[in-house]
Amino acid sequence: MANHKSAEKRARVALRRNAINRKTLVEVRSLERRVQGALNAKDKEESLKLMGLFVSKLDKAAQKGRVPKTRASRKVSRLSKAISALS
Repeated sequence: MANHKSAEKRARVALRRNAINRKTLVEVRSLERRVQGALNAKDKEESLKLMGLFVSKLDKAAQKGRVPKTRASRKVSRLSKAISALS
């Protein structure tokens, strides 16, 4: 438990940031699962549509430091490659 006023504030801010980060990561993961589902169903158009949403959300998360930039790049690359292989 925080004993100083500044430490109490840091604890509040940490809780707020944790909630925001968690929400962002959940959204990114669920979009990734939806893209994978469309890939498994061999639905190229749906995959491309969802991929746009996924890349947008993932890039924003990487830009804000919620996801490492290299991980974001790797995920986009691998999914793009899989979508290209559908045709």
